[in-house]
Amino acid sequence: MPYTLRAGGLERHTAGEVLRIEPWGPDAVRVRASSGTVDPAAPGALGTPPPAPHAEVSASDDGCARLVNGRIAVEASADGRLTFRDAASGRELLAERNPSAYHAGPRVHAPGGRTEQFFEAYDGERLHGLGQHLHGRLDQKGCVIDLVQRNTVVAVPFLHSSRGYGLLWNNPATGRVELGADTTRWTADAGGRIDYWITVGDTPARILDSYTGATGRPPLLPEWASGFWQSKLRYRTQDELLAVARQYKQRGLPLSVIVCDFFHWPRMGDWRFEESEWPDPAAMVKELTDLGVRLAVSVWPTVEPGSDTYEELRTAGHLVRDADGGLLTFPWPSRYAGDALIRPMAYYDATHPGARAALWQRLDDNYRSLGVSCFWLDACEPDVPPGVAERAVYAAGPAAGAANLYPLEHARAVADGLRAAGEDRPLSLVRSAWAGSQAHGALLWSGDIPTTFDSLGRQIRAGLNVAMSGIPWWNTDIGGFFGGDPDDPAYRELLIRWFQYGTFSPVMRLHGDREPNFPAFSADMTGGPNEVWSYGQEAYGILCDHLVLRERLRPYLGRLSEDAHRAGAPPMRPLFFDFPGDERAWDVDDQFLLGPDVLVAPVYEAGARARRVYLPSGARWLDPLTGRVLEGGTTLDADAPLARIPVFVREGAEVAAWLT
Repeated sequence: MPYTLRAGGLERHTAGEVLRIEPWGPDAVRVRASSGTVDPAAPGALGTPPPAPHAEVSASDDGCARLVNGRIAVEASADGRLTFRDAASGRELLAERNPSAYHAGPRVHAPGGRTEQFFEAYDGERLHGLGQHLHGRLDQKGCVIDLVQRNTVVAVPFLHSSRGYGLLWNNPATGRVELGADTTRWTADAGGRIDYWITVGDTPARILDSYTGATGRPPLLPEWASGFWQSKLRYRTQDELLAVARQYKQRGLPLSVIVCDFFHWPRMGDWRFEESEWPDPAAMVKELTDLGVRLAVSVWPTVEPGSDTYEELRTAGHLVRDADGGLLTFPWPSRYAGDALIRPMAYYDATHPGARAALWQRLDDNYRSLGVSCFWLDACEPDVPPGVAERAVYAAGPAAGAANLYPLEHARAVADGLRAAGEDRPLSLVRSAWAGSQAHGALLWSGDIPTTFDSLGRQIRAGLNVAMSGIPWWNTDIGGFFGGDPDDPAYRELLIRWFQYGTFSPVMRLHGDREPNFPAFSADMTGGPNEVWSYGQEAYGILCDHLVLRERLRPYLGRLSEDAHRAGAPPMRPLFFDFPGDERAWDVDDQFLLGPDVLVAPVYEAGARARRVYLPSGARWLDPLTGRVLEGGTTLDADAPLARIPVFVREGAEVAAWLT
C-alpha cells in the first residue's frame, strides 16, 4: 500500500496495521503503529510536537516515501520498513528489520495487545542510557534489560547510541529491550501499540539536548540542594534529629539538608508527623532554618486502613485496584501505637489526577505549611513483589500497559503542587523514575544497595547511564544501605572511598542502615550512628576535608545546573560526552566528568592506593595538588592515598582554584 501525506507526515494503511511517521521537534521524528487506530491520547513522555517548518515529505509511485526533518532523514520502503539516516551524509544510523525472512514487516502486533519492534544491530555500536541497572556495565550492548520498576532498578526507555542517534521507546507498558548481536528488539507486554521517537545529533550533548527538549527540561537545582545531605535509617524523634543538626553546626561543619525518614507518622497514609515523637515540627523547622539547614521528609505511597486518608481515597476511587477484584494490597508493617503489626496496605493511584491532588493537599497542609518543601518519595515503584505488581489496575490502565507511569506521575504530583505554591525549582528525592521524570525535579537515588566495594563500582556505571537517560540529578547512599559497622576498619575504608565519590556526585547524601540494627519495622526501629564523626578520628579528618571541598564546588555545580536546565547536559557524565572524537574515551567506564572541566577517578577496590587514569585527548589536564600539567590522550598510574582520589582539571578552568 502506498504512503499518504498527512499533517506534515506520512501514513500507511494495510489490512493489519496503521503506520504513522511525523516530524517531532528539531532533527527528530516520531513513529507510531497499531493494528487498529493510532490513539493520539495514549500516555507517554512526549507532549505537543514542536513545529517543524522545514520538514520535507515526499511519496513516490513505487510505494516508497521519504521524510527529512533537519538532520534526520527517514526512508520508508514499500513493505513498511523504515531506515533512518543522517540527512547530510546519507549514513545509515538505524534500520528496522523483519523478525524472520517471511514476516510481513518489522513490527509484531500479537494477541492480547503485546507488540514487538525489531531493528538491525551493528558491530561496534555502543549503547547507553535505559535508566539505572546494577549490572556493572556502561556499554549495554549484549544486555537484556527489563522495562520494569523495582527497588534499585529504574526503567527509563531512552537509548543513546554511539552511531549518533537517540531513541525513546515512548510506551509505559512493562516489557524488555534485547540488545543482541544480530537484532535489537523492543517488547511491550500490553497496550496494542508501537510508539518510538528518534533524534540525530553529531555529539551526545546534542542528542540529550533534543531528548530533554522533547520530554521536558529539568528545573534548576535549588541552591540549598548542592550542599551536603545528612541522613540515616532513622532519626526517631524531633530531639534526636535536632541534636545531630546542632552538632554539625557546633563542629563548624557544612550541612545543607537533614532527612526525616519513614515511620515519623502514626499510620501509613497519614502523611503527617506523629505528635508524641515530633511534638512541635514548626519549631523544629524554624530552628533548622536558623541553622541554615533544610528538612527533607519521607513520603510513601502506601495507605493503611484507618489512616487519615484511607476512606477518602477509597471512596473517591483514588486507590490502585486489583485485577483479581477489590483493592491491590500487600502486607506491610504498621507502627501504629508502637506495635510491629503487619497489615494489608493499599496504594494511592498516582496516575489519577484526583489522587495526585489529594496527596498534595495533605502534603501542603501537614508539611509545606510548616516550611517543608523537599520530599523524599520513597518506595515509589510502588514497592510490591512482581506477582502483586502485575495485578495492579491503575487509572491509566492495567499494569502490563501502564505501570511505568507511576513514578513519573508521583513526582509530577509534588512538582505541580510546589510550583502552584510558588516554588519554581521543585526537587524530590525519588527511588524510581521514567522518561520525562527530569521535568518534575526528580532527584533519583540508586535504592537499597549493598555495602561493598563491588557495589560502589557498580554505582559508577549506573550513575553514568542515568546521566545518559536525561536525568541530571542522581546520587547513592554514601557507604551503601544494608549494614556496615562504623567500628570496622575495613568498612571505614569503604565509607571513606564512597564519601570521596559522593563529594563529586551531582548530589552528596550520606545514608544507610548501620550496625547495630534495632528492631525492624517498629516505633523503635533505627540503625547505628551514621554521622561523619561516627567512623573514628582518621576518617573524620578525611570526611571533614571533603565537606569543605564540596562547599568550594557549589558555585561550579550552580553553573552545571544552568547547563542541565538549558540544554539537558548532565553534571556527571561519561568521558565521551565532552570528548566524542576520542575513541578511547568511549571505553572508559570507571571515571567520569563533573561538568566539562573536572575529571574524577573513583577508587573502588579495597586497599588500593593508586589507580590507572585515562586523560582524554583534546585537552591538557592539571593535577591541582601538584601543579603538573599533563597531555591528553595519555594513561597514567595516579596516586590515590586514603585521603583522596585522583582528580584532574582541564587546563585553564576556573574550578582548579577551588580544588587545591
